[in-house]
Amino acid sequence: MNNNLAYNTYTQNNIGVESPEKLIQMMYEGILRFNMQAKRAINDNDIEKRTYWINRSNAVLIELVNILDYSQGDISHYLAGLYAHQLRLLVEANIYNDSTKLDEVNQVVKGLLEAWKESVNVAE
Repeated sequence: MNNNLAYNTYTQNNIGVESPEKLIQMMYEGILRFNMQAKRAINDNDIEKRTYWINRSNAVLIELVNILDYSQGDISHYLAGLYAHQLRLLVEANIYNDSTKLDEVNQVVKGLLEAWKESVNVAE
């Protein structure tokens, strides 16, 4: 499997992305959208769609792990652990048909998205 699947998908679909910072924001937003669809599939008891949407979220999280820059210090190691935990929750959501696990992931991703937006605005 191509390790850069999420990145390639986003860049192909968003040729005009103005910066890597915007790409990260879009990846977080994508996880939230995919989890919303997965949650809907869980409520509809649609195993195929649930698996599809959770796999999409997994791909984005894996790409976020792959693009971490460990030369930036402890934050990269912290994020790697946090992303790994979110991946584990997505697996559990899929195995146990449990939308509360998706809610947990969404809560973390929303926090990361907000922090990311704030850090980008400060840097500008």
